Amino acid sequence: MKRRLLGTIAAAVGLTAPWVAVWVLTVGLPAVGYDPALFAHPPTLATVAVSGVSILGAAFLLAWAAETAEKDVPRAFAIAILAVLAVAPEYAVDALYAWNAGQFAGTERGVEAGNLAVANMTGANRILIGLGWSGIALFTVFRRKANVDPAVINRDGFLRDAVSIDPDISLEIVFLLLATLWAFLVPLNGGIDIFDMLVLVGIYVAYIAIVIRGDVEPEDVHTGVPAALQRLPRPARIASIVLLFAYSAFVIFVAVEPFAHGLEDLGTEAGIPPFFMIQWIAPLASESPELIVVAYLVNKARSTAGFNALISSKLNQWTLLIGTLVVVYSIALGQYGPLAFDSKQSAEIWLTAAQSFFALALLVDFEVTAWEALTLLVLFVSQVLLEFAVIRELVALPIPTEEMLLVYSAVYIVLGLVLFVRRRDEFRLLLERSIGTITSAFGGEERPQQADD
Repeated sequence: MKRRLLGTIAAAVGLTAPWVAVWVLTVGLPAVGYDPALFAHPPTLATVAVSGVSILGAAFLLAWAAETAEKDVPRAFAIAILAVLAVAPEYAVDALYAWNAGQFAGTERGVEAGNLAVANMTGANRILIGLGWSGIALFTVFRRKANVDPAVINRDGFLRDAVSIDPDISLEIVFLLLATLWAFLVPLNGGIDIFDMLVLVGIYVAYIAIVIRGDVEPEDVHTGVPAALQRLPRPARIASIVLLFAYSAFVIFVAVEPFAHGLEDLGTEAGIPPFFMIQWIAPLASESPELIVVAYLVNKARSTAGFNALISSKLNQWTLLIGTLVVVYSIALGQYGPLAFDSKQSAEIWLTAAQSFFALALLVDFEVTAWEALTLLVLFVSQVLLEFAVIRELVALPIPTEEMLLVYSAVYIVLGLVLFVRRRDEFRLLLERSIGTITSAFGGEERPQQADD
């Protein structure tokens, strides 16, 4: 491997090293008997800065590992693994709240923790679409090298340029739609229960069982670190992939909680309500690795892989993240029990499902225009800012906050239904392509595609 590429890898590892050192001194060594008083934690601002930089370095390592893995496993499976690891910070933060809800069940602290677990989950999912999908689409279309990206469609007219989506992502869209439709039912029982877990986790397991049977696609041309790693002998290549995945996952796991909590503390010092911080600022921090990874892929003119990663991240967050909360809660509780939440969080779940429904309607024709991405972004940002203004008593609404969330939900659903009706032919082709993928994965004869598909 060329010295320059080794230097590139070393630079990314170097970004993670300061926080790993902090973790070893303040957590690792005290855990094996050293006096924790010998190692002082850094100030909050320094903690946020150092842990944030380490997450950035780990995100690059994750992206290189996933690209390298495409030589040996189906691309969809490599991206699914990337998505799981990239959202690991979000799992860690949300599991903490679910665990506290179980440990302190029956108390005010337990009730609050349960609501925070749901709030953190809905905030993370809405950020992924409202900022992630829309922001990456706009970045793809308007960045400096967009004219050389085959995924960018240039059209005349205001905000009519678009980023095309790989039709092979049909399967992910269908499974995500199934999870979204089920999510509308979750609040009806007042909590996340075992049936939600079985359905949502079952959806993801079925998805993985299909994509892992896909064909390896070695024809993609990679550059830089992934290309160099792919030229290694197979044993060395696999070892490097495992090492990159494992190390980056470790760094993200140990850095995300202090990063998120540090941001919460900084926000609290600035007068931002803790609940708002946990729903929005903490998830924004924990979502940062996957957004960095996707921006990296897009900047390499691999917009298709970037969007596939975002969609796969949404799928596992919208299935595994929700479904496993009840497992963590029940373990902490010491027996099975549904993770309960209040009516405000019911409205948050409906709004999150409605946003997902609208976003999927945008993907039915396998492209997202700049106008559609901007609409998605404005709806998301306006709702968050309006709720923040109400919390800080900067504005007074004629309706309660919960009803405001339901109004936004209705807007998303109406827009989504209109798009699904207008694009019903494209949706039919998407379903046929997905059925063909499933049939092919399990040894059947793939259904022929339409000529214009």
